[in-house]
Amino acid sequence: MYKVIIYYRHRTGKHPRKGQVIIMEKLYIETPLIEVTENTIPGKTVSFKMEAYQPSGSFKLRGMDCACRSAAENGCSRFLSSSGGNAGLAVAYCGRKLGMPVTVVLPETSSPNVITRLESLGSDVIVHGRTWDDANEYCLGLCSNDETIAYIPPFDDPHLWHGHSSLVDELKEQCAEQPDLIILSVGGGGLLNGVVEGLVRSGWEDTAVLAVETKGADSLYQSAQAGKLVTLSSITSVAKSLGARTVSRKALDNVQAHNVIPYLADDSRAVSACVRMADEYRVIVEPACGASLSVFFDRSAILNDYKNIVVIVCGGSNVDLGMIEKWGEAK
Repeated sequence: MYKVIIYYRHRTGKHPRKGQVIIMEKLYIETPLIEVTENTIPGKTVSFKMEAYQPSGSFKLRGMDCACRSAAENGCSRFLSSSGGNAGLAVAYCGRKLGMPVTVVLPETSSPNVITRLESLGSDVIVHGRTWDDANEYCLGLCSNDETIAYIPPFDDPHLWHGHSSLVDELKEQCAEQPDLIILSVGGGGLLNGVVEGLVRSGWEDTAVLAVETKGADSLYQSAQAGKLVTLSSITSVAKSLGARTVSRKALDNVQAHNVIPYLADDSRAVSACVRMADEYRVIVEPACGASLSVFFDRSAILNDYKNIVVIVCGGSNVDLGMIEKWGEAK
């Protein structure tokens, strides 16, 4: 359990009770590691790390737990986040649990379902701009007007990376042997940075990481090719929550310093993987997660040199059953 010093203003508007000590368990859950026993790849062990089961719907809750607790300890009056959906939902969940008001700024491409879920968690929602970058710029402007508001970034912050690294701590206990490959999706790079941090801490630095993006949301891949940060002119992928036009500097550093392999998947394969995940494993995930799953479902040649493989099923809330059914009909 954590011992957390929290200075907060109640939703009723009462002033914070400084010095109050709240004993609270972590807000994220330990997710199961499920070995794939159907449609297996001969000679390989493949397991799914089921981050889609987190209370907020994605792995984002791990990092937001850490970041929001830190902000609350420092006496903020409100959490403010910019998000394509998943980060905002994680902040909203943390705010509800910690008794802190939350505002989330979303781009216009966000689904109505995400807005409804945010509001049901008690958060205020502002829709601004075509892309996450537009929403984030507006969000930063709001923070600059009130120093007591804590800006909670969606991916580019050491608190987030440290929170996400807990995923590897769990794998250390759950895996019968060290995986030689972890497959994950990359948007802004927060999950990648956390997994690399966890691998280093666990002594698993020789485990390779396949960092998967979809074409049209491939800021890490292009940055790795160029050897410097590249800003995309626009996001054209269906995987909108992978849509950071510029990946975090730390993500590129990790590609250059560790065993990280940037990899591209087609939108069509990411969507197909979402359909198969729903049909074969009864779990609904968004295309940003389907990008990683497609590497397994398509038996990609990149897997040939690896035996013990973990796919992080990162989840995602930018999807509903109707979308899955539509994609399935189009196959």
